[in-house]
Amino acid sequence: MPGAAKPPSIPSDDEKKLGVEPGEFEPATVAVDGLPPDPDAGLSDEERAAILSFLYLISFLDRTNIGNAKIDGLQDDLGMTNGQYNASLSIFFISYSLAEPLTNVLLKRMRPSVFLPTIMFLWGISQMGGVGGKPGWAWIFILEGLATILVGGLSFWMVHDFPDDAKFLSPEDRARVIRRLKADKQSSAEHEEFKMDYFWASVMDWKTYAFAIIYMGCDGALYAFSLFLPTIINELGYASTTANLLSVPPYAVAAILTVAVGWLADRTRLRGYCNIGISFLGIIGFSMLLGSTSPAVKYAGTFLGAAGIYPCISNTISWASNNVEGVYKRGITIGFVIGWGNLNGVVSSNIYRQQDRPRYLVGHGVVLAYLVAFLLLGSIATHIALRRENSRRRRGDRDIWVEGKGDEEIELLGDMRPDFMYVL
Repeated sequence: MPGAAKPPSIPSDDEKKLGVEPGEFEPATVAVDGLPPDPDAGLSDEERAAILSFLYLISFLDRTNIGNAKIDGLQDDLGMTNGQYNASLSIFFISYSLAEPLTNVLLKRMRPSVFLPTIMFLWGISQMGGVGGKPGWAWIFILEGLATILVGGLSFWMVHDFPDDAKFLSPEDRARVIRRLKADKQSSAEHEEFKMDYFWASVMDWKTYAFAIIYMGCDGALYAFSLFLPTIINELGYASTTANLLSVPPYAVAAILTVAVGWLADRTRLRGYCNIGISFLGIIGFSMLLGSTSPAVKYAGTFLGAAGIYPCISNTISWASNNVEGVYKRGITIGFVIGWGNLNGVVSSNIYRQQDRPRYLVGHGVVLAYLVAFLLLGSIATHIALRRENSRRRRGDRDIWVEGKGDEEIELLGDMRPDFMYVL
């Protein structure tokens, strides 16, 4: 009605949670209906980058630098046989994978800003044994161990906790977290109390095993590739230093493609199609390694191999996370998925045998099988299953799940709510 007074604004639940007055954020920053305003509306991608990305980089370097140390004389200086070297890798992956689900639960129950920096700091210290007068391969561990200590120490002040108890965050920072969770249809933006029901909900969910199989396909291939790429290049006739340097370009290409795939998948919400398409690059790359004797062709194959593996790692984890609702259920599911994937490092660390050099037919063949059977076919099967379930929910076939339940009970159903649509 012209000239009528504008009714007083009532703060939304999110504005109450953030402790701000209605309309305190500019309306121009609201990009999606039903979401809290976006304080990052004017920031570049570089300004949005999180410290957690850098923590993962350091973590991955510490897991895989033994492959570079091997061709720089690690085995000779330590008097290790090939069997002992492979066994040491297997021992690492067994303990690493078994700890994954437990640490994900501890991460939820403890403060992430304490838990993550502490385990990084302690691991960095363990990497520093024997400083002084050591051969070149030892300094790979020493220098990267020092970097881990430095980053781990700094991250005590740089890692954020849950949005509901992160008192050191500004209202804008809390708005960022809550907005992103809501944008992903993750209603549990607050800290929840752990219940065994969440554990069993994850164990009984078929998606846990589907994504574990997919992640097994790319993670098993990743560890085989990252641990033995310097060795593969070394067998093409290059010296150890040159082989280590030549292992950088395939990773650079994979890094660029990983960002591109992440950008595309975030905007299309078609993560399954991204996995399927990218996996063909890896299949072609390892087919080149398996079938050719030309150093140039095999080196080109390492580029395609890396490009077909690394983007699928982050895309698969995001795909699983998008399709599981609830802080603890999601944490347990992702823990199982990553833990099972890492357990396949036991296989990866034993397939590139000394007696198979220089062509490593067994190793390349196993990686190729992982990419086809688990990554490609697993992604296709999961995509089809999720699409069919979405169709059932749109038809109302799952509405019976919420009959007689209140709003709070329905919300607690998480991804079992009939209106929760899976990311394909």
